[in-house]
Amino acid sequence: MQRLRKNIILFAGCVSCMISFALIVQACKVSYSMNGASIPPEAKTVSVAYFTNNTQLAPATLSQQFTEALKDICASQTKLALVSKGGDLAFEGYISEYRTAPLAIQTNDQASLTRLTISVQVKYTNKFDEKKNFETTFSRFGDFDSRKTVSSVEQDQAFMQSIYTQLTQDIFNKAFNNW
Repeated sequence: MQRLRKNIILFAGCVSCMISFALIVQACKVSYSMNGASIPPEAKTVSVAYFTNNTQLAPATLSQQFTEALKDICASQTKLALVSKGGDLAFEGYISEYRTAPLAIQTNDQASLTRLTISVQVKYTNKFDEKKNFETTFSRFGDFDSRKTVSSVEQDQAFMQSIYTQLTQDIFNKAFNNW
């Protein structure tokens, strides 16, 4: 009889703990987004102006490819409608630098790697919070084997896309994640 009484008390205690735990879990609500973007709730549109090429050495396709990469990240990581101009949130700017430089010099004064650096001047405008506006230069690079020509590297879509991805992610993070 005593054993049955202990089991009943133990069972009641467990049920009480489970009910308390369920109430605590139900009271706690977690809010998160998949990419961590902090976008004003009243913002409905984003515009990305064509980024002109203000360099002398860049390939003719650089402006178009970079502009499209920035549009793609805005479209894929937000629910904002992409408009051609006058968005609630707006990006504009130009490609300010496109250069190569030797890297990792070997003993025979030959570089084993070459670095391609792309810099972009970006102006971001947030119609709802002027404190979030900025005008900043972003730079990213990629290294390639010096035996390759620059034009062959420019034709390497994966190599160029990796630089665009890094640049656009930096721009996105500065605009929408307060980095």
